[in-house]
Amino acid sequence: MLPLSVLDLSFVMAGSTPADALRNTLELARHADRLGFTRFWVAEHHNLPSVASGAPEIMIGQIAAVTDRIRVGSGGVMLPNHAPLMVAERFKLLEALFPGRIDLGLGRAPGTDPVTSYALRRLQQERGGDDFLERLQELLLLETRRFPEGHPFRQIEIMPSGIPLPPIWLLGSSDYSAHLSAQLGLGFGFAQHFASHDAVDAMLSYRRGFTPSEWRSEPHAILTVAIICAETDAEAERLASSADLNVLRRARGEYGPLPSPEEALAYEYSASEREAIRRNRQRLFVGSRQRVRETLQPLIDATRADELMITAAIFDPAAKLRSYELLVDAFDVKG
Repeated sequence: MLPLSVLDLSFVMAGSTPADALRNTLELARHADRLGFTRFWVAEHHNLPSVASGAPEIMIGQIAAVTDRIRVGSGGVMLPNHAPLMVAERFKLLEALFPGRIDLGLGRAPGTDPVTSYALRRLQQERGGDDFLERLQELLLLETRRFPEGHPFRQIEIMPSGIPLPPIWLLGSSDYSAHLSAQLGLGFGFAQHFASHDAVDAMLSYRRGFTPSEWRSEPHAILTVAIICAETDAEAERLASSADLNVLRRARGEYGPLPSPEEALAYEYSASEREAIRRNRQRLFVGSRQRVRETLQPLIDATRADELMITAAIFDPAAKLRSYELLVDAFDVKG
């Protein structure tokens, strides 16, 4: 049985509020917990009117408090935006409150536009360029307390003491995080739902290059995909029209709330826009249980995924809950 997990972005729907989106995320988490999903991860995005949450660690605490057994984590914390010590403190605190149920997924991108990224980081020391690796190394050294003699950080004790960092996952949409997580012996999550890099190449590269470490003895690769599932192929296509129009708008730099299927179906698409939708459908799996399973299984087999993480841009919250129910049936998950 392939473990199934959830990545939820707290999408804001047209005609609703960001607060509604956050409450929908909590309800989806309860639903996923009851259905037998393995993990429920939330993302970090900033200055996007379509995404309600920019603080995954706060949402993780709220979700863990209203669920019983499902693992809850970040998909991910965008490490360039944060001091490694602050990340360690927050996630040790979560691990202390919900032992054995927290995941720390780390991303390399800022999760926003350049101006907002500057606003997030402008009072931090300017290191210049891509400092993700430096920040990751600092985070790991803070946890192991292996800074060299004389280093000022050697004496830092992260509170709450005696609590390990949760399992660390490196997230990516290229082969960079695949190689780095393999080299460090960490878990790896590939974002097939927006990647241009080949998922098979990234996932197999991670598995081939994995080196056992104090963090993880065996490789574990999560394949994250976008799926919209319904009772029939026709209904799934209707629901997916929201995501289709949303993709077009994002390509134009428009990050408004997710449109309804009615709005999307009334939109007059040009030939070039229909072609753009067709290309994006290579990364979006739409259909009934049987159709989704049949179209997705070759990718699962080729990537040798240890786990499938599902994200869904569905306008109607009830239809979204039902989509995840159908996927449990499709992949024979036992709750």
